[in-house]
Amino acid sequence: MSQAMSKARKNLLEGAGTFGVGLVLWLFTGDVETPVVTLTKVGVVMMCVGAVLVLMGLAQTRRPPAGGR
Repeated sequence: MSQAMSKARKNLLEGAGTFGVGLVLWLFTGDVETPVVTLTKVGVVMMCVGAVLVLMGLAQTRRPPAGGR
């Protein structure tokens, strides 16, 4: 898969972005009231999802390509 962006790099970038947005929500939305969920909890969930994506991207960079085995 030698297109514009490899799957590993895509996961790394998406994970870092998701983690960053979650961190901003967690840090700066403590006083914001929403009817259903608290934005700080949404931020924690987004940070967890971002961390998983980053770990998947790192694992994919360590794995040899599927066609090269």
